[in-house]
Amino acid sequence: MTDEEISRFFNTTRPFIQGNPDLRDPQVEGWFRTRQHFRNSTDHAILQIPVGCGKTGLMALLPFETAQGRVLVIAPNLEIRRGISTAFDVAGRECFWTSTRVLTDVSHGPFTAVLDGQDANIHDCESSHIVVTNIQQLASRADRWLPAFADDFFDLILVDEGHHNVARSWERVFERFPNAKVVSLTATPFRGDGREIAGERVYAYPFRTAMVRGYIKQITAVNVAPQEISFTYRGDARQHTLEEVLQLRDEEWFSRGVALAPECNRSIVDASIQWLQRLRETGTFHQLIAVACSVDHARQVRSLYADRGLQAREIHSNMPAEEIEDVLQDLRRGRIDCIVQVRMLGEGFDHPNLSVAAIFQPFRSLSPYVQFIGRVMRVIHQNNPQHPDNRGVAVSHVGLNIDRHWEDFRRIDQEDQKLIQGWLEAGDERPPADEPGRRRRLTPDMVVQNEIISHFIEQEYLDPMDDAVIDDLVEEFRRRGLDPEALGLSRENLRQRLIQARTRESMEPREIPVTPQRRRQEARRRLNERSRALASRILNALGASINGRNIVLAYPELRSANNYAAVIMIVNGAVNERLESDGGTRGDIPLERLEEVLDQIDQIGDDVQAQIQERLSRR
Repeated sequence: MTDEEISRFFNTTRPFIQGNPDLRDPQVEGWFRTRQHFRNSTDHAILQIPVGCGKTGLMALLPFETAQGRVLVIAPNLEIRRGISTAFDVAGRECFWTSTRVLTDVSHGPFTAVLDGQDANIHDCESSHIVVTNIQQLASRADRWLPAFADDFFDLILVDEGHHNVARSWERVFERFPNAKVVSLTATPFRGDGREIAGERVYAYPFRTAMVRGYIKQITAVNVAPQEISFTYRGDARQHTLEEVLQLRDEEWFSRGVALAPECNRSIVDASIQWLQRLRETGTFHQLIAVACSVDHARQVRSLYADRGLQAREIHSNMPAEEIEDVLQDLRRGRIDCIVQVRMLGEGFDHPNLSVAAIFQPFRSLSPYVQFIGRVMRVIHQNNPQHPDNRGVAVSHVGLNIDRHWEDFRRIDQEDQKLIQGWLEAGDERPPADEPGRRRRLTPDMVVQNEIISHFIEQEYLDPMDDAVIDDLVEEFRRRGLDPEALGLSRENLRQRLIQARTRESMEPREIPVTPQRRRQEARRRLNERSRALASRILNALGASINGRNIVLAYPELRSANNYAAVIMIVNGAVNERLESDGGTRGDIPLERLEEVLDQIDQIGDDVQAQIQERLSRR
């Protein structure tokens, strides 16, 4: 295939786009707006498309009548790259162009080459109309690919999850192909660090309309609201009413204290299980995804779900790749009810049975919040907005101050990009790293003794009092060939039906029972996990290497292989001493004693660290 044939392909091939019933409105409209934009401008274009609305399909359409040559498609990670390359494979059963009848003959393309390490070469790209890659492969420090392409090799660049496009790796790509047209596609046209993404927003499809059409789930935000909460903060005992909590939650120490407090976590866990059980009344195996502040916090939350009889697993980036894949396989096969993640399962993760999002982290900015809510937006039944399985719930605690992000999320449909940018708070979601000599404690400064949950505060994304929602409902009737007025459904009738449906779905909080056996088993598991976590944090505080041997030499009686193994032995010895156990019989320890020692874990850590420092000072 010659360069001339490739350059003509997307302008001489006639796709079936406008009037195609197999395509979604945002796909057709996004393609049309982009085509019009590049007829009048060369500026970088931004398309705002909610998750689950067919963003990959839209990318498959964008080259037609716009690209004058090859197309480069860049994904932010391997998961998204795999999804795109599958949809762009003309020989595959999931080929987007043939499955939607956009093209009836793909014998001449468009052909796609995938940059996947050693299995691709430059000749594959020269023989293809489209090249699909992930940013790490394309713009790595090894610089295998970028120098291999001429600066005019690509005429059109499509960037998935385009809010990343101001990162240096992406800028290098744009600089390498200075004359290429660029389109960034994203559900969140803003960043958590406050930087404005590059480009002009030429099309935005509202989340509200996507819910009314049944492209994504209809989402409800639920906050558990305490009638009163009792806690100590740095030794100061306090008790507050709900009204006082609503004033305190702007304080970072308070929202973080609520996030890490087992009592508050139990309230979120109980509420999320209630909503999960409600959704499962249809017979569909809905599942729950939770977000935690740290690995230790994720394990704490996982144990609370396990206490209540759910099959729960945690997942985080420190786990081995094969263990991560095992957890994901269990999730996809319906073997677990709940997955608790720490900075995982983000962009591109597609599992429609995730329908409840439990939030245990006080997000500092809007972008990661919307990305997390997006995990429960994908519908189970396509284009069926009234199906009870197409409901999603986001559960949190009023003390986490999450509802401020919910309100901003709802306003994305109403405001322009510059105003949205003004809401964002710069700040890294990751906790600060421990400094040598300072061990981050496992228990927070704020310790909640008790809270009484009085009710749920429920907020629907589709607000019945919003005239734009009623407009979308009326339009949806007409799209289906129905006249709502002829059916006796005035605008006010539609509004009242929405209100009544919300009233029927509301619930009162209830406590989920926990058997003493499960609670004891999880307490034992948590004590074992926290003992290992304590060893790592003591090493960090001492500035000692995990694989080093200076601590081993100070404790020759332990006969350990490295510092990490030695400190684990020392910590376990100290824990067993508190338990009055010889280390081999923790399964016989009663619940009360296990929980008592769990509460003492930081003091145990202090004692062990001081003991090791003393031994080291003698050498």
